[in-house]
Amino acid sequence: MVDAAKPAEIIRRRGFMLILSSPSGAGKSTLTKHLLDDEALDLSLSISVTTRARRSSEVDGKHYYFKTRQEFERLRATNDLLEWAEVHGNFYGTPRGPVEEALAAGREMIFDIDYQGTQQVLQRARKDAVTIFILPPSMKELKARLERRAEDAADVIDRRLEAARAQEIERWRLYDYVIVNRDVQEALSQVRSILVAERLRRSRSEEAIDGFVKKLLADA
Repeated sequence: MVDAAKPAEIIRRRGFMLILSSPSGAGKSTLTKHLLDDEALDLSLSISVTTRARRSSEVDGKHYYFKTRQEFERLRATNDLLEWAEVHGNFYGTPRGPVEEALAAGREMIFDIDYQGTQQVLQRARKDAVTIFILPPSMKELKARLERRAEDAADVIDRRLEAARAQEIERWRLYDYVIVNRDVQEALSQVRSILVAERLRRSRSEEAIDGFVKKLLADA
């Protein structure tokens, strides 16, 4: 059976960047992991560089490329970052080269980045980006998720909640799609539907479709 999430490639198309953003704790990283684990979706992960200290559960080169501030500034100065942002006192950025290679090959690359990074990507490559904002079902649940994660001190959790209230949640208007993450499986199903539709968007393969249609009509 052919999986609808990855339609048969009889028409070559350009890939796109699937960007997931959310307040810290709303679930974008969990959703990203599940999407990557689904082999039928055939997604690649955009691995960011960051100056943030590595958490005990993280692996360099898998979750992030951990860099010193000086190393990060050098990447930024040489225009080797597609986007970058300062979040909670640390810098994050996306290496440009791997993204451009994946899209040219017709592959989708998934991004787990904040609204600042998303806006920079949209400024540079709007036609190649599909953006999704993930909302928590309530502020109470958002706090509970941050506490269950058990990776941040209480004062850090307080700062993340304040950032969600004051800065992040209102950014939902900047995104193509908005999902309220009440249940992980439900949210995954919604993202999957978006992925299917965007892969079939005419503009991603218009030249190839034109050639296909001409051949189709010539065979009639």
